[in-house]
Amino acid sequence: MIVVSSLVAVFMALLALFVRMKAASKPTNAKKIVLPPIFMSTGALMFVFPVFRVTMAEFLEALLLGMFFSIFLIKTSKFEIKEDAIYLKRSKAFAFILIGLLLIRIALKTYLSSTIDVGELSGMFWILAFGMIVPWRIAMYINYKKLHREMNRDPIHPIV
Repeated sequence: MIVVSSLVAVFMALLALFVRMKAASKPTNAKKIVLPPIFMSTGALMFVFPVFRVTMAEFLEALLLGMFFSIFLIKTSKFEIKEDAIYLKRSKAFAFILIGLLLIRIALKTYLSSTIDVGELSGMFWILAFGMIVPWRIAMYINYKKLHREMNRDPIHPIV
């Protein structure tokens, strides 16, 4: 089970890298920044089933670790104005950080699977991922809106 979930995590990381590279070639907007955490929030329905429920301590550990990991994503997500639109800047560090986070996640999952039930561990890793994506996307949204306001005040970059 750990091997399968690790392979899925590798696939998702590669998909995230691909999506990120494609996103850098198109202008972004607030909706593209805000929607992913909203879509991911539906995963919280897993906690309806007792097998996925976690203790308060496990919840806080996973959430705080996710928030800590989000710092690295926030630091590598920058925007720029090109052709009167806002684009996400490509960052070589993002790929290395995403791969590093993946390796840490796989190591944690392998280590923790011997002491924590698979269902609880799944719940914890969902909380970790959600705790990582929400602060990251909030920071991206704040930076996007700041740049959007600047662009609309600048006579060189008219409102689009």
